[in-house]
Amino acid sequence: MAVLGRGEGHGGISILHALGAGYGSVLSLDLSTRVQLRDTPVKKEPEDPHGLLPAVMEAWTSAGHSLPEAEELHWAIRSDIPTGRGLKSSAALAIACIRALCDATETNLEHHEMVDISTAAQLSCGCSMTGSVDDSWSAVEPGWKVVDPSVPAAEGVLMQGEIPNADDWTVLVVDRGPREVQPDPERFQFAAGQFQQAITSVEQQQIFNAMVHNGRAVATALGDNLGRKTCNDMGILGSRVSSITGSGPAIFLIIPSSQEATVRRIKQTLGPRNWEIIETSIRTSEA
Repeated sequence: MAVLGRGEGHGGISILHALGAGYGSVLSLDLSTRVQLRDTPVKKEPEDPHGLLPAVMEAWTSAGHSLPEAEELHWAIRSDIPTGRGLKSSAALAIACIRALCDATETNLEHHEMVDISTAAQLSCGCSMTGSVDDSWSAVEPGWKVVDPSVPAAEGVLMQGEIPNADDWTVLVVDRGPREVQPDPERFQFAAGQFQQAITSVEQQQIFNAMVHNGRAVATALGDNLGRKTCNDMGILGSRVSSITGSGPAIFLIIPSSQEATVRRIKQTLGPRNWEIIETSIRTSEA
């Protein structure tokens, strides 16, 4: 069994929800999906309920690239990003596969080209309403970007930056389980005023404030009263940012790394709810 190519993509947390704000923005995290492209079957075939893996292959060839010369192609996947939680797992997987295809075929692509292929794949298989352009950028590069999802990736980056002193922050991801409520575009438009507050904060480069306003707007759009209350409670306990990522249900908390007692207190408070808590950090490099 030969490994033809390897690739990696990263997860992220929302700054702006594209469905409500019109523009998307995601902050990349040190959560990753790693894939291998092989020429023989793997012991355990990956779960792919949306058919994203064949969609990536189709988008790759539609972009004019050749597949590796092999009789069979199979994917092996390892990921520490929970799926269906709003943590950008689909984009991370798509980007990881595109990078593996690049590796296998000695193809050099610019990052915006990878994002366009990832967007096409996610739209075609129906795992995203907007194409998740912002998600794919966070899967490729550290930091954050504000993107217009209606134009090609090379033209769509409106703003970009990094969190100052990113290593000074601890990120806790609160996994509340599988998504029970699917996003309704009309309900997201109903919360347009709240999303505008998030946009204004981003324009002022107040990224943490934008995350808070965006999370409140998402809670309104989803009718997620428990999520809203949990975020408020975590803020009282000392979290600098408490917000819902994507279309939920995962909540993320950003806490000063120096405040170890706050991290412990929050974990102890959430413990009885039997939600998994993932401790991670803001991604600051390509590695």
